[in-house]
Parts: sequence; structure tokens; C-alpha cells
Amino acid sequence: MKRIILSMAIVFGTCVFAQEKKSDTAKTKNIEGVTITKQVFKKQSDRFVYDVAASPVAKGNTTFDLLKQTPLLSSTDDKTLKIAGKNNALIYINGRKSNMDSESLAQFLKNTPAENIQKIEVITVPGSEYQVESSDGIINIVLKKKMSDGLNGNMRMSNTTSKYNGSQASFSANYRKGKLGVSANLSGGENIEAQTYTLRNGTAKTSNESTGDIDDPNKNIGGYLNIDYQLNDKSNLALSWNTWANKSYNSTVNLFNTIKTEDGTKYTWSKNKEDVRSYNNSVNLNYELKTDSLGSKLNVNAAYLNYKRFQFTDNRTHMSDVNMGVGKMTTQVFQDLPQIINNFSGMVDYNQKFKNDLTISIGGNYNKTKTDNDSKNITYSFNPIEAPDSRPNHFIYDENIYGAYLTIEKKLSDKISGKIGARYEITNSLGTSDNAPTDELKRIERNYNNLLPYLSFNYAINDKNNISYSFSSRMRRPSFWEINPVRNILTDDNYTQNNPFVKASSTYNQELTYMYKNSYFLILNHSYIQDAITQVPLQGYPVSPDGTVGPNPVLRYIRTNFGNKQEMSAMIGIQKSFFKQYWTTNFNIGVQHNINNGSLDIDPTTGDRFRNQDGKDIVYTNKTNSTSLLIQTNNTIRLDKKKTWFFGVNYFFVDKQQIELGLLKSLMSLDLSIKKVWNEWTFAVNANDILNTNIVKIEDFQENGNYNYIHQNRYNRNVMVSLTYNFGNQKVKKVRDIEGASDAIKSRTR
Repeated sequence: MKRIILSMAIVFGTCVFAQEKKSDTAKTKNIEGVTITKQVFKKQSDRFVYDVAASPVAKGNTTFDLLKQTPLLSSTDDKTLKIAGKNNALIYINGRKSNMDSESLAQFLKNTPAENIQKIEVITVPGSEYQVESSDGIINIVLKKKMSDGLNGNMRMSNTTSKYNGSQASFSANYRKGKLGVSANLSGGENIEAQTYTLRNGTAKTSNESTGDIDDPNKNIGGYLNIDYQLNDKSNLALSWNTWANKSYNSTVNLFNTIKTEDGTKYTWSKNKEDVRSYNNSVNLNYELKTDSLGSKLNVNAAYLNYKRFQFTDNRTHMSDVNMGVGKMTTQVFQDLPQIINNFSGMVDYNQKFKNDLTISIGGNYNKTKTDNDSKNITYSFNPIEAPDSRPNHFIYDENIYGAYLTIEKKLSDKISGKIGARYEITNSLGTSDNAPTDELKRIERNYNNLLPYLSFNYAINDKNNISYSFSSRMRRPSFWEINPVRNILTDDNYTQNNPFVKASSTYNQELTYMYKNSYFLILNHSYIQDAITQVPLQGYPVSPDGTVGPNPVLRYIRTNFGNKQEMSAMIGIQKSFFKQYWTTNFNIGVQHNINNGSLDIDPTTGDRFRNQDGKDIVYTNKTNSTSLLIQTNNTIRLDKKKTWFFGVNYFFVDKQQIELGLLKSLMSLDLSIKKVWNEWTFAVNANDILNTNIVKIEDFQENGNYNYIHQNRYNRNVMVSLTYNFGNQKVKKVRDIEGASDAIKSRTR
């Protein structure tokens, strides 16, 4: 449903204990007392490695639960994972990016036993060989190597109770026979995403307040099928298919509006209804050839992605009074907003390994994307009655991306290693509209080239001390929905405006890490974002390019490039196990400093400028800094000797901080859980945000007198009950997991 999308990264870091193991005394009796320290968490040249097999937290957990307890990772909504200081976390399995969409991937991780995981790699600053955007990081899940043929799988059912009730179920299976490997998943569910809003904006003389509820029912079904065949000892061929469908019918907005002007106060109701359905299908063909015994290999991928979204909205405004009665309808806006995306992709990678610990990687990729947005917008006015205002717009966007990279990785000694590389990208795009309101919107052509360097260095000072540094340059291209020039209406005077003029932003990331005993660490991050893509509010009386002034003040949330931004963070963390691993706790604390430097004085899509009631031009600015405290701790308490009962206590706190929309007030959440493992069954109860403190509040006061306030309750307080059953031969492994050539495009469809 129409809502303001807020994104924030919760800094979370941990480190893990050292496990001792008795040495072999069969041959040398005089070293009987010597122990060997197992490195559970360590830093390599370009990644952190968490040895799950040596950690007690894996027992009885799902992969998703395990990831939430992995150093540097966190989840604030129990759906998505974030890496500390990063915008997004991309999931890889055995070095290959998962070919699932976010919803089915979350269910897959929640239904995969953590006992199947050997280690988890967290790549905070990905190298040039990875196709990632902005400051995205990578989580690589390495499965245990199990060679037995057979069939295994799991079934999972869960029910979540918050304002409404929701349910989810999934079935997964893996089959291995000789050279053939097949894996499949089917999952689905339904829920109602509920929100309660208070939106308040205006000046000392005028104001507009909207309060009410948004209910968004969702039904989902999807899955994947992967077929992998080993042609011979050196080559594999694989075909994968992913599908996901969502239906959200009768999604409703009910907001009561209080509009105060110098002429008095009026009251209205905004009652909106929306029907949406979307489909996402992709197919990927992969060929892998091993060229020598050192691990050199060639990878070739070809993929096709088809995404369809059909959205129909009926937005109605009714007269009202101070008693909130529903009166005569004054306006009605019908919107038909379809979007169809077709993407063809190809990718070739070659890694050459040498005996002297040298690896050279070279590769290239090509993406061709076409989006078709045939929008229709009709406005009816009844007070007074006016002729319908029809504004269709057929917007087509074509994009071609050519990319090539080269990386060189070298281990110089037992203590020193490094990696250097660069990616070169060429982007050609053209957006055309057959019925745009301005000539500038009828043809928007953008062609640009980018050289994106990368560098990492790791120095193991001794067995206890390690220091590393990484630098990376990345781009962030706008999502396809962000450049579709349509309005998403919330009320008559409050809506979001997409922008086809949004250009790609550039991000420069630096990270310095110090580790002590592989158990304590300090991480310093710095990101500089140029031409940051975000959403900012413009409010006042709109003045069109021909000088016509709107009769009422409005608030538009504009998608745009909003100046430059810097993000800096510093955090320390520790993880320990006490009382013979009955209690495992991790705690981290850090600070984040944001520097915002942006301003906007015009709606780039319509050309409208804004004035206050005195006729003075209005410019929205955000040139403020903020420093925030961040705290998070996760605790797992084993309640019995047999390791079948577990109790969890998790807590996070994020201090107030400055974002593009204004000052985000502090957030925190306390979560409790209880889990019982019985043979192949796992029963769990999770109580999330039990204090009901994870509620978004944003305030912004401008020097020109404008203010803006947002209060958003997403009903994060909930109770979830889940039941999981694992069946079959648990030693089955997949032949391999395949990276899709269209993966870099998929994230821009959502």
C-alpha cells in the first residue's frame, strides 16, 4: 500500500570465543598438556569468516536464526538481514548468489537447519568481481560437504499474531543421485500488513494533519527448481527457475484530515482502495568448467527475467466535520499503474590460480532491460462538478549496461595479503513518453561511463593481532519504479512523486578493522555518497511554470538526487560463552555520525516551485549533522544438559539521528524466545518488540517556518509460533548453487 518507505541500518557487531581442543597424545606423550586454539571468527583479506561448526549456537537453530547471531549481522524486522554500516545484504550460497526473491529467500533460510552450515562469510566491502551497488555487502553461506546420495528436506509452518493474524508454510527438498542434483521449494502464506499513521505539516499559520489506518492484505506463493548435472569431472551444467506471485486486493487507506488556513478549518476523509498483483519469473542457464587442479575455472551464465505488476487505485475524498462524519464525496481519482520489466543478461567469469598464492580474475557482463509503464490517471471533481481530468502517460525505459572487471589477489607472506582490482561500466539509457506534460519528459537520454577501483590489505601482526583496510567505489542506479513518473496518492494534498530524471549516485566506501584474539574487534567505517538518491518533502503553495498558483498548500514527497551525504561509524564488540556454554552472549556498542548536505527548490518532474502564504519561495534544506549511539545484544541460554531447550533475549537501541526526511527519534526493541528441539522436530515461540517501542517518529523544522512530522506504527510487537520438521537423509548435499546473470537487476524491481 502507499506508504513512506524509510530505510535505516542498525549497527550490529559481535565476536566469538576461542574453543580449546586436546591435542593428539598417541605419538608424543610429553606434549600432553598442550591445547590448540580454534579460530571461530577471523578476518581474511576481504572478508570475515565465522566458523559455525566450531560454535555452540548452531545447535537447534535455523539458518536465519544463526545469521542473526553472526558477528556484524542483524535483523530488525525478522525478514531482512543487514550488515553493519551497509544499505543491504546480498545472500550467496557456496560462493553463488541466491536466485530467489527476498520473500522466498527468507523462508528458505528459516527452514534450513543451521547444522548444515560449515561457515558464514561476511564481505563488508565486496571486490570488483561482484556486481553490487552502493554500499551493499555480501553474506556467503558455505554448506558442509556431504557426499551421500538420497533425498532430504523439511516442512515448516508458522503463525504470527499482531494487530491481525498471519500464517506461512513451506516445503523444501533436495535430491542427489550420482551426477544429478535437484533442489526444489514451494512456499506461501497470507497476512495483513497494518500501519497507523499521523502526518502533520504546515507553518505557524497553516497546517494539514492526517491520522488513520492503512491495512494491506497479502497472499503469496512461490518457489524454485534447480537442476544441476555433472557432465564430467571438470564441467557442470545447470538450469534454475524461480517464481513468485503476490496478490494484494482491497488494500485500504482511511485518513481523517484537518486542514487549517487563515480562512478557517475544514475537515475531510481520504478513503482509498487499491488492488495489486505482481509476478516475478526468472530462468538461468549456467556452465562451469574447471581448467586445472588448483581451482581455476570458467563460468558462463545466460538469464531471462520477467516482472509484472498491475496496480489499480480508487482514491476518494469526502467532506467531514469535527465529529469525523463522512459526508459528500468531493473528488475521486482513478489510477491504473501497470509495470512490465523484461531483462536479458549474460555473464562470463574466469579465475586463474597460480602455485605462488596468486589469483587473477577477469570477466564481463551485459544487461539489457526494458520497462513498460502504460499509466492512466483520471480525476473527477464534484464540488463543483467539473469535466474529468484525464492524464494518461505511456513511459518506456530502455537500459543497456556493459561491465568488465579485473582483480589480482596475492598472499605476499604468512602475515600479509592483499587484493586490488577495478570494474569499468558503461550505461546507456533512454526514457520516452508519448503524453508527457513537458517536452523534457518526452525523451530522457542518459549515457555515462564509470571506473570503479577496489583495494584491500590484510596484515596479521601476530597470532593475537590483525589489522585490515578496504576501499571500494560503487554506483547506485535508481530502481525501475523510482523513475516511473507517477504519483502515489495518500490524500488530496499529500502524495509521493517519482522522478524519471533521477541519475545514478556514486558511493566511496572505506573500512579499517582491528581484531584481537579473534574475539574482540574495532571497526571504523566511512562512506561518501555523491548525488544521493532519496525521498524528501516539498510543501507549500505549488507554482506551475506558467505562474499559476495552487489554491491549497500541498506536501509532495519527491524522489530525487539530494546533494551529498557522509556516514561514519565506529563500533566495538565482544561475544563470550559462560558456564560451559550454557550462556552465549554477544554485546556491541558504537556511534554513527551522519553529515547531510542537500537542498531542493523545485519538483523536477512538473517544474513546480513552492511558495509560502506570504508569497516567498520555499527551499527544502537538510544541512545538519547528527551523532547517534547504537547498542545491541543477543543472548542464548541453554536450559538443559541435552541441548533441547533454549531461551533467547535480544535487545537493540538506536539513538536519534538525522536522515533526509528530518530527525528520526530513537528506536529500541526487546525480543524474547523459547525453543524446544525434539528429534527432527523444532517448536519455537518468539515474542518481538514486547515493549512496543519500535515505532518510527520523524520531526523536521525548516528555517523558512515549515515543519513536518511523521508517526508510523508498523505493529512490530507480535508473537510468532513455528513448527519445523526435517526428513530424509540429512547427509544429502546439492551438487552446487548457481549465480544468475540477472541477479544484479532483480533488486531494482523491488
